[in-house]
Amino acid sequence: MKVLKSIFLILLVVGLSSCKDKSAESQETTVIQEVSTYYFIRHAEKDRSDSQNSDPELIQKGLGRAMHWAEIFTDIDLDAIYSTDYSRTSMTAAPTSVKKNLDVQYYNLEDIKIEQFKTDHANQNTLIVGHSNTTPEFVNQMIGEDKYSHMDDYDYGSLFIVQIINGKATSQRLHINCNCPE
Repeated sequence: MKVLKSIFLILLVVGLSSCKDKSAESQETTVIQEVSTYYFIRHAEKDRSDSQNSDPELIQKGLGRAMHWAEIFTDIDLDAIYSTDYSRTSMTAAPTSVKKNLDVQYYNLEDIKIEQFKTDHANQNTLIVGHSNTTPEFVNQMIGEDKYSHMDDYDYGSLFIVQIINGKATSQRLHINCNCPE
């Protein structure tokens, strides 16, 4: 009888301690991470043959770069794609749009309400295609600081990544080389 009481007491202690560990674990896993990731790129190489053309299309190298961007985003589950309403930005977004089966949504940076944009895309991955001036400006607005200046006119390979984790924004700028045919 004494042995049974001892075994029962040991089982009770072990059972209670394992319940305690499980409840601590479940409390740790209930911390909710809200992560939103925004990928900002500039349109690819444009046709510069007519300086009067305000809406040029992409040249062959730019088309290659647009395809290259689509390959870069292959393993990223995108939820939305945005582009300004210009031929060069639309053409840059198109291969990724087709590959991801997502419609391109057009935007004008002047009309974007940043906090609403963040709310609309909370916990999503969003690609935004812009220009040498609007891309860094949009990034700066998203992170709430004046960190990035306008891009060099021949910089087509910058990728800005903005992550907002539980309301805190971080950013980084990468440069993606493209050995695209001329």
